[in-house]
Amino acid sequence: MIIWLNGTHGAGKTTTSAFVQQLIPQSRIFDAEKVGETLMDVRPRLPATDNFQHWPPWRPLVVETARRILEFTGGSLVVPMTVLVEPYWREILDGFVQHGIPVRHFVLHVEQDILRDRIQNDTALGPSTFRLQHVEPYAEAYRTWLSNEAEVVDVTTTSPNEAARYIAAAIDSRLTPTHRNKGS
Repeated sequence: MIIWLNGTHGAGKTTTSAFVQQLIPQSRIFDAEKVGETLMDVRPRLPATDNFQHWPPWRPLVVETARRILEFTGGSLVVPMTVLVEPYWREILDGFVQHGIPVRHFVLHVEQDILRDRIQNDTALGPSTFRLQHVEPYAEAYRTWLSNEAEVVDVTTTSPNEAARYIAAAIDSRLTPTHRNKGS
């Protein structure tokens, strides 16, 4: 099974994924960003972009890498990765479905004012222009498709540990995977 943790940069996906991994037996964390980093290391460079997700190979490589890991290890993969472009999410999801890999898609949602405050006052990373640049695109994705496509976990006032417990309980209580639109 794939347990995909979506949400904007700064919502706590990485921290939450570590707690989820501890709560779900036989699970591992797969950082799909590393696939993008590999593509960024191709020489000569691939066409210029502000986001490696725009490169067409990224999406099928994420699916294939996750598939191969699961084939090797079994269990579940927890994937903390922001995907805000709906056609990209559809391509990834369709790839998993074609391989018969169940997917549970969660979005860690933070109210915008709280999120901006967290980013501006982050004592570990400091204020992040990169993270702030993604607040509006996230809000648009959440409004137009993401909140209907994923199981929303509001982390505005919830700790990563509490969010992970919620996700683990949701997976345990409904072992049937979801890879459909909530509205269908």
